[in-house]
Amino acid sequence: MTAMNHSVLPLLRRAPLALLLSTALLSACGHQTDTAQTSAAPRMVAAQTLKLATSDQQNLTLLSGTVMSSNQVQVASRLMGYIRTLSVKEGQTVKAGQLLFQVDPTDIQGQVAQARAGLAQAQANLANAKGDFERFGNLFKEQAIPKQQWDQVQLRYQVAQEQVAAAQAGYNTAAAQMRYSSVTSPITGVVVQKMANQGDLAAPGRPVLVIEGQGKLQVTTQVPGDVFDKIKVGDKVQVLASGKSLQGTIAQAVPVADPMSHTHTVKIDLPADAGLDSGSFVRVGFAVGSTPQLRVPQSAVVDRAGMTGVFVVDKDGIAHFRLVRVGAQMGADVEIQAGLNPDDTIVTSNLPEVENGVKIGGGNRG
Repeated sequence: MTAMNHSVLPLLRRAPLALLLSTALLSACGHQTDTAQTSAAPRMVAAQTLKLATSDQQNLTLLSGTVMSSNQVQVASRLMGYIRTLSVKEGQTVKAGQLLFQVDPTDIQGQVAQARAGLAQAQANLANAKGDFERFGNLFKEQAIPKQQWDQVQLRYQVAQEQVAAAQAGYNTAAAQMRYSSVTSPITGVVVQKMANQGDLAAPGRPVLVIEGQGKLQVTTQVPGDVFDKIKVGDKVQVLASGKSLQGTIAQAVPVADPMSHTHTVKIDLPADAGLDSGSFVRVGFAVGSTPQLRVPQSAVVDRAGMTGVFVVDKDGIAHFRLVRVGAQMGADVEIQAGLNPDDTIVTSNLPEVENGVKIGGGNRG
């Protein structure tokens, strides 16, 4: 009995220590469990969300164009000669029939004088031929001259009449040319371009002035063949000018291409309230098909540590920062070229409070 007590005694002495260690281990395990439970509960952030989807975006080909009035005329001389007077200036308002410039008529005056002299000579010849016609006519009736002579008198009278008619036409033409030396405005409008000055040589087909009348504004642009094949009269186009976007309508499309540039002239009607000035430079967007595009609100794109991205919400409502590559901005939206999928849900509000691992709640998912 005494031996047994001696063998058990060391065990009993060690029991409190083992019990203490067991208690400590259980306490530590309990503490770790509480910590894990605390870290497993993410912070809640109230924010709006948006479920993404692709949309077809028109592919636009942008071409340069110039605004001008649909009622525009180029004024040129019908004669070749030096400009004697040219008093109008760019920006000046002119009325229909108002004198614009005069071409030196010296050469034409000589032609008129020559034509007048030719007409007078022809008229004198006709008077002589007519006298012979009347006199020899009476003689022929009395059978005092042979028929052959009478035929010759009639022929001379007929030729004299034709010569007078030709001389009169020549004189009329020369007189008309004289009138062409004074060039007047064909319309009421504004001189928008002055292409010659006093003393310059004017020639037919070489414009001296450009005048714009009151009329609707149009954009004139040159369109390459591959784009021209995809448009037609009546199509709507986008006109970009002075920081604003307007909608225009194709009014004219010339089917024959310029042999040098291989482009087609296209004219586009602008709305009455376009607010653009003639001569303004614009860009015209022609729709040439469409491609699917993913867009997000510009406000959803954030910068974190120099990296551009958005917060994507998973099926459990947890936010994850994802890098994206952005493209063109379209109004309040921006194109996403890479980094997102069409079915992703992103955070769109309260972004300063959002970080990796937070739980998004209180928002609407669309």
